[in-house]
Formats: sequence, C-alpha cells, structure tokens
Amino acid sequence: MNRYYYDLHIHSCLSPCASDDNTPNNIAGMATLCGLNIVALTDHNTCKNCPAFFEAAKRYGIIPVAGMELTTAEDIHVICLFENLENAMAFDEEIDKRRIKIENRTDIFGNQFILDGEDNIIGEDKYLLSNATTVSLEEVPKLVGSFGGISYPAHIDRPANGVIEVLGTFPETPYFGIVEISRREKVEEYIEKYSLEDKKVIISSDAHYLENMRDKENYFELDDEPYSSALVRSNLFKFLR
Repeated sequence: MNRYYYDLHIHSCLSPCASDDNTPNNIAGMATLCGLNIVALTDHNTCKNCPAFFEAAKRYGIIPVAGMELTTAEDIHVICLFENLENAMAFDEEIDKRRIKIENRTDIFGNQFILDGEDNIIGEDKYLLSNATTVSLEEVPKLVGSFGGISYPAHIDRPANGVIEVLGTFPETPYFGIVEISRREKVEEYIEKYSLEDKKVIISSDAHYLENMRDKENYFELDDEPYSSALVRSNLFKFLR
C-alpha cells in the first residue's frame, strides 16, 4: 500500500469559465509541482480534452483519470469519473445528445478550446458547455454506471450548483456513496449536519486556474504491485465503489 495524492476535480481551457492557460500539459506540469499523483480532468459537460490530458499526464508521470462535471437539469453539479478513456468518450457522446445547445458568447463566458497532446488548438465547442443538460439528478447514477463510471455530487459545501443549496438537503435518492467537499474544515460539519456518515468524502480543488491547484494534502492508500498506472487507477475505482 502506498499513498497517492490526488485532485479529482480540475478544469481545462475547454470549460468556458477556466483560464486559457489551463492546457493539458500545464495542468500536468502544475500537478507535478504540487506533488500530486492522481489527477482527474473534469470539464463542464464534456470529456473532449481528456485524450490530450492522458498524453500530457504520461509525460509528467501523473496518473490521469477521465472525467466530467455534469450539470443536471436541476442545475446541480455532479462529478463523473471513468476508469478508462474509451468509456469516458462514449459517455461524452451520450451527454452531447442531452445538452441544451446555446451558442457560446466568448466575450462573456470565455473560450472553449479543444487541444491535442501538444497543447495545439484542434477545435472549439461553439455551444456553451456550462449550462444545464436534460439529465435529471435521479438519472445520473444509473446513466454513469452504464458506462462503467462513478458519480457523486460536487462541492456540496458551496452555494453555487451544490446539491444541498439547490434541494435544501442531501437527497436520500438517488443514492450516492461519495460526496465532494471543497473545504477540509467543513467536512465534520457537513457529515454531522446532513447525516453523511456512510459516505466517502473526496476533497478536491475545482481548479479553474493553475494557481487554484493545491499542494498535496489529500490521498488514497492503494495497492500498486506490480506497478502500473492502469493498476493504480483500477484500485482507485475499486476503493471508490
């Protein structure tokens, strides 16, 4: 068993509210400087920069996780993580059908750049990615699970798009075995106040700018023998499940 420091909620320049400097290679490089070992790329309602991030992460020795921060029909943010890139990209195609496609105003919301593994711009999503989809919260666990993924509510301690702020409480259904809390000092308060003792707690940065990425603090203890990034990622998902 070894410690693997993680951040499972980071946005690239494909998210309209993120910095254009948040390229896959810059994220991987900053993760290295922060002492992180496992990093998930979770752009709003898309996985299209995950292939580039996997390339960049390999160069920097980071274990990448393909993910998405899904916005439900209720305007609740949910983290969706996938053990392999292929399933993530298939999920991306499914969510693309469920998006409400409003043309992006880059002068208001920002750019939405799709990059390759060398940080070259190879495309741009012309429809705003940060608005709600037609996927209800009730649908999320089953839908994500059908693609082999794991889902859990994001930043439940924040007012913007947090499940508790939107619904007034933490829902009994659908069942989520994991919650994300953005501030470590809020963990005990939220566990006690909302009876979350049966949940695993993930603490991640939700970084939209490179300077928002945090130094290593939160970790998983995972088996890694015989070592491979695929084995570590597989054991991470076994732990989360």
